[in-house]
Amino acid sequence: MSVLISSRFAFCFDQPTSALLQFEAASLPEQEIIDTATSITATQHLARVAAQDNIGERIWLEGKGRMEVQYEANIRVKRQLHDLSTLASLPPHMLPGETVKFLLDSRYCRADQYQSLASAEFEGTSGGARIAAIRDWIEANFTYTPGISDASTDASDSFIARAGICRDYTHVLVMLARASSIPARYVACYAPGVTPQDFHAVAEVFLADPHGEESEGAGSWQLVDATGMADLANAVKIGVGRDAADVSFLTTFGPMQFEYSKVSVAFGD
Repeated sequence: MSVLISSRFAFCFDQPTSALLQFEAASLPEQEIIDTATSITATQHLARVAAQDNIGERIWLEGKGRMEVQYEANIRVKRQLHDLSTLASLPPHMLPGETVKFLLDSRYCRADQYQSLASAEFEGTSGGARIAAIRDWIEANFTYTPGISDASTDASDSFIARAGICRDYTHVLVMLARASSIPARYVACYAPGVTPQDFHAVAEVFLADPHGEESEGAGSWQLVDATGMADLANAVKIGVGRDAADVSFLTTFGPMQFEYSKVSVAFGD
């Protein structure tokens, strides 16, 4: 079974402006790109560059006037999920170097101030069991509320409001995981089962190898969805980052009027 993706959005620049886009499925061992097509309104400049951690690509463009992006893809996902509660965490000093930045504070996820709270609220848990407890706590205590947050809302704001959308749920999970000394990163994806259909956000946490290897740094990234909506076995990754700032589908470097976005994710044959 494959995942069929259709994504469209449009925006307008009154003057020549640069933008950075990231909306295409990443080519990864766990997800095979069967077919794909991207169409972007003619621009003055367009170039592809590697995205964060070389997962996926970004597109630089510069243009003026109305820009429309259309993307269609057929993806076969070959991901094996593991029971989080059975996975241990690695001591910080045994983590591989590339995971360290995902332990540190970032623009939307300031974890240092939540270390005591995480220890008290999730006392008696560690590793994947701690992550599962955080996920379940968020799902039980937060209300999915479109419109309550904006681009300035960070994880602390969402933690206080106990409400938000997938972006906010993910920021809180990432923040509390890092406060528990577990590397966590933000994942932009397309996911079956999400209502309403849109670009979706989940988290990935770095835990000890699920196959029991005990060598230094042996671990892997595990997907977690605090909203409980996504079919993670078939989620299609677009890119990863420290938080939403790293993987926005549209980042502009000048004034912009956003027109619309429409996303559809369904199962194929």
